[in-house]
Amino acid sequence: MESLGGKVLVTGGAGFIGSHLVDALMELGLEVNVLDNLTAGKKENLKRWIGSKRLKLFVGDCLRRRDVRKAITGCHTVFHLAANAEVRAGVSDTKLDLEQNIIATYNVLEEMRRNHVKDIVFTSTSTVYGEASVIPTPEDYGPLKPISLYGASKLACEAMISAYCHMFDLKAVVYRFANIVGSRSRHGVIWDFIHKLLRNPRELEILGDGKQCKSYLHVSDCVKAFLFGLKKAKENFEIFNVGSEDRVDVNTIARIVVEELGLKNVKFRYRIDVEGGRGWKGDVKIMLLDITKLKSLGWRPRYNSYQSVKLAAKELIKEAKGKSIE
Repeated sequence: MESLGGKVLVTGGAGFIGSHLVDALMELGLEVNVLDNLTAGKKENLKRWIGSKRLKLFVGDCLRRRDVRKAITGCHTVFHLAANAEVRAGVSDTKLDLEQNIIATYNVLEEMRRNHVKDIVFTSTSTVYGEASVIPTPEDYGPLKPISLYGASKLACEAMISAYCHMFDLKAVVYRFANIVGSRSRHGVIWDFIHKLLRNPRELEILGDGKQCKSYLHVSDCVKAFLFGLKKAKENFEIFNVGSEDRVDVNTIARIVVEELGLKNVKFRYRIDVEGGRGWKGDVKIMLLDITKLKSLGWRPRYNSYQSVKLAAKELIKEAKGKSIE
């Protein structure tokens, strides 16, 4: 990848991970264009930089090529984070991942090709592995059999990016993330538990049997991995797993949230509607990524899964208590 000097585009830059990435890029002194439709992202996530001459916020959608074209002008690297990030949503709306992930990514790639932008950084997901038989799961694991439309759409995006790299001389770094947690998040198990308990501090509904066990990584570690891998990538299409080296189960997360809220005697009520004790259809019950590849280059996560969840719970509780609960 070329030097990060100059102007970059962050799609989804007002969202959870995107806004933390924008913070890091701005701190590096870069010019940053942000393209976000503000359905999940929020302007307040960028309030630290609003008014800076180095930040331009384009309120638009990756599904509209003209919006991408305006935002990409003058940029040499695209950080493509804009996507549907809620795995469960695909159960009720089967077009969502197709449009927000696959078609949106195609539009970004086409505007890169037409505007001679050569470098793309893409946020993929551990769900592309499906229910892997090898744990921890390395980047070269296969065959890849995602069990959710979300995972399938991200895998399709990876394949399309690879093809553009080989056909049109683009360079790409793809990150397959574990569960990223921290401030500004608006979905996921920690956020869900906090808001349920703020509404009813006596009982907590848990989707599935609570034994789902996965890797969690704090967003601060995620962003550092993002920039570190970008520097170290050597191939024109490079894939890195990004996560912690351990797992926590949903029951443990529930206990952490209860403790951080200062609650006692909370009853856990399990809602098991899906075979195998999953939280929902498409939920990968066991996940741990092999991060040897990125570690061998010198990156290490600062926090393990337990610490990441605990820190994220503190941050999200602080944010939630500062706002009214619907």
